[in-house]
Amino acid sequence: MNTTGKPLYFVHISDTHFGPDRSYARHGHQAWPCTRDLVTLINNLPCQPDFVIHTGDVATNPDTDAYQIAAETFSKLKMPIYYVIGNHDLAVDIQNYLPMGSYEDLGKENGLLSYRFDMGGYRFLTIDARAPDEMDPHGLLSEAQLTIVQDEVKSGSLPLLVFVHFPVLPINSPWFDKNMLIVNGERLHEELLPARDRLKGVFHGHLHMTRQTIRDGLLYSCVSSSFADFAAWPEVPELHTADSRPGFNFIQLLPSGEMIIHNHTFTRPVS
Repeated sequence: MNTTGKPLYFVHISDTHFGPDRSYARHGHQAWPCTRDLVTLINNLPCQPDFVIHTGDVATNPDTDAYQIAAETFSKLKMPIYYVIGNHDLAVDIQNYLPMGSYEDLGKENGLLSYRFDMGGYRFLTIDARAPDEMDPHGLLSEAQLTIVQDEVKSGSLPLLVFVHFPVLPINSPWFDKNMLIVNGERLHEELLPARDRLKGVFHGHLHMTRQTIRDGLLYSCVSSSFADFAAWPEVPELHTADSRPGFNFIQLLPSGEMIIHNHTFTRPVS
């Protein structure tokens, strides 16, 4: 439970997919204008969040121009932003181009974009599950990364929130379960179980949709893409784009121990 007596708010965004210029389009939609408007929307929320977390795929390709556009766009936020590495990202590019709030590095010596930070009586742990390129779009947790998780589970005491790009568990949709999961996600789930009493949730992207999964009392929360969503249904084998509007999640961590996840959508700009 949060013992500071104050609520903590943060915004969860993902899959911005910046391209090499501001006109870049993917899945039939331009990426940059949506994130431009999203930044303005976040800055003008009725309650200012304490930080923003971006759970990966900042860019579509690890391209210098794309990351420079991302850095310029997110520099307009009035609060700190943190990034998770996606399958389309490279850790070195995020570290070189995208300023973040303060954090404790946990993985750089192993080539991982893994770190933690404490805020408002909570521990936030970001884990790197980027797989080798030949496994894309799957994720994979190295033994070094699993050790970071194990150490947090064994030694941590604060209420814990975990951020990763890829879904950990199946979502009962054939194409996504075949192609998009962390290959050893079941192992991660087992490693997290001993922290069940203090783990508020695991927050991820990659699916381009809002989706909540609960297993063994652990919450896995996925957020929409900031510009283009997918659709996933049981027994539907193909990948489909969705007609839904882009969105983000506003998460409230209350002193009583409750957590509220509020999904917001916004109108996609014409340009």
